[in-house]
Amino acid sequence: MSPAMSPVPESVSQHWLATGRASPHLVLVVVFVALLLDNVLLTVVVPIVPTFLYTTEYEGANSSVGPAWPEPTPAALRAPPFSSSVFSHFHNTTVTVPVQPPDGAGSSPPGASPSSPPAAPRGCLEGGEFLAEENIRVGLLFASKALVQLLVNPWVGLLTNRIGYHMPMFIGFTIMFLSTVMFAFSGTYTLLFIARALQGVGSSFSSVAGLGLLASVYTDDSERGNAMGIALGGLALGVLIGAPFGSIMYEFVGKASPFLVLAFLALLDGALQLCILQPSRSSPESTKATPVSTLLRDPYILVAAGALCFSNMGVAMLEPTLPIWMMQTMCSPQWQLGMAFLPASISYLIGTNLFGILANRMGRWLCSMIGMAVVGISLLCVPLATNIYGLIGPNAGLGFAIGMVDSSMMPIMGYLVDLRHTSAYGTVYAIADVAFCLGFAVGPSTGGAIVRAIGFPWLMVIVGVLNVAYAPLCWALRSPPAKEEKMAILSQECPMQTKSYSQQKALREFPLTEDSDVEAENME
Repeated sequence: MSPAMSPVPESVSQHWLATGRASPHLVLVVVFVALLLDNVLLTVVVPIVPTFLYTTEYEGANSSVGPAWPEPTPAALRAPPFSSSVFSHFHNTTVTVPVQPPDGAGSSPPGASPSSPPAAPRGCLEGGEFLAEENIRVGLLFASKALVQLLVNPWVGLLTNRIGYHMPMFIGFTIMFLSTVMFAFSGTYTLLFIARALQGVGSSFSSVAGLGLLASVYTDDSERGNAMGIALGGLALGVLIGAPFGSIMYEFVGKASPFLVLAFLALLDGALQLCILQPSRSSPESTKATPVSTLLRDPYILVAAGALCFSNMGVAMLEPTLPIWMMQTMCSPQWQLGMAFLPASISYLIGTNLFGILANRMGRWLCSMIGMAVVGISLLCVPLATNIYGLIGPNAGLGFAIGMVDSSMMPIMGYLVDLRHTSAYGTVYAIADVAFCLGFAVGPSTGGAIVRAIGFPWLMVIVGVLNVAYAPLCWALRSPPAKEEKMAILSQECPMQTKSYSQQKALREFPLTEDSDVEAENME
């Protein structure tokens, strides 16, 4: 090939990049991948951390006190009188441990104390007091991500209004990569806690900037709802993959393996952002954003945020407490601790994609109200399960219902800003993410303490009743009114080609309903 022909491929690549940067569909792909990786990392630790801490702290402490027990196969074991079987999730074996007879008769084995605690029944994990305390510690570790994200979100919302969405998205990727690598090589509770908190910072940048970017690219309310549903599908797919992927990789490969795979995928996401988003370029919002204090005084935004918070609080409380409850009552092996969340993840993926389209037709307020009621009923049914198969129905209903709420409330937040405030989306999606994170902060941090005080079943009753009681408030979102000053601004705007909030819509009677668009199209 002659030197004169060499610029042609370069010009073709530049043309492709320019076309991609102008395409909202490729922007949707970038946001989808970012939310996917964030939520894989969010849930991949759910089955790993409880067993890892039990193995390193409880079993490690006990093995240092006494001699190591032999590890025969389960078939070779024949328990003598006054013995108990203890199942080790780390070694995947069962050992026979002699214990003191209840009436004090007989002799104690060498090195054993007469006051040794009774073993767990049916071959379950021993160390009930340790597991009770671990509920609280694991809950605090899981909640640290949401607590940090809760504090950072408002500042990220203000930052996106000043410099745009591209640069914060890339900052989020960088922090997420560092957090993933730290998870891979952390061997203590403290380091895991720091890695989880660092993930909260990166997640704040990615989620707030990503959702705000989608809302600014898709100005049509119906298209925005579909795009939000697809983006939340990335979130759902991350939740779907994370827990089973983490439990299987940890069981058969090792603790660091799932995090190293995620770190590699995060690098690919960074390369994609460099190509599509141009993170070095600052592009502030063209309109001045409504102050956070004003948005927080809007009752309709508060109702939508509350629905996001309480519906997600249920699954947030399940994440640290359900695996430990399964270890205590079902004697579940390690791989089942992650697979228990699989029905919820699959149904959430279906719900977000299905109701991203249907919610706009049947009314987003109605989808949210039904979704919150189903969330409550599903949580009430979780403690009735006696094995992993009994969790399929309640967890599937829980995931599907949360998908209904999320895919309805995320577009509503952008719709409320368009209707009642100025169309700058960074701040309102910071509030939406704060509500989401508040559920994931309060849920795990308080769930462990509640379980220790009154038990896992009563925790599910409390959260379930709370969701059912909140559901009727979604009726307030049926027809939110536009503010008078917003109506005056809309009436002065020039008509736009999109089915957005243009002059034609402003001349119709307010408040707008979900059927207003259909009526306007019929008139045309």
